[in-house]
Amino acid sequence: MSLYDDAVLVLKSYEDQEGLRQAYLDHLAAYPDGMWKACTAGHITASALVIDPGHGRVLLTLHKKLRMWLQMGGHCEPEDATLEAAALREATEESGIAALELLPGGPVRLDRHPIPPPCHCHFDVQYAVVAAPGAVQEISDESLDLRWFAYEEVAGVADESVVRLLEATRARL
Repeated sequence: MSLYDDAVLVLKSYEDQEGLRQAYLDHLAAYPDGMWKACTAGHITASALVIDPGHGRVLLTLHKKLRMWLQMGGHCEPEDATLEAAALREATEESGIAALELLPGGPVRLDRHPIPPPCHCHFDVQYAVVAAPGAVQEISDESLDLRWFAYEEVAGVADESVVRLLEATRARL
């Protein structure tokens, strides 16, 4: 099964955010290359919120280009077999934590947001991953900083999309 086919199946089985979910499916139907960065009409991305439920905290990255505190994530790559695999790969690469475990149940949220040209839009499929107790992060070259934040601190440093992702993740826990 291709990554495109996996994305369609994942989105068809996702039960929340009906209007946005359908916009993702419509985008993929209109753009067979809609999984890839080269699709300037917009493309699917995969991200994951790294969470440490035992300590009530999340790991956020200060994105180098956007200069915003965000969850880990980014573009799908040809070697990604599934959206889950892409989200887990991105979270592992950007956090430096090797033993991350996907939160069961598929995507936690969807978030479509504009990005600077030449592309116009990211159709982000958002997952959550759990870090083992005592996990140590290591900053990547894609970040300016990498820091753990208590649940209560996230609204003060991150935008609404990250806050909503944290709320949905905590509800699933």
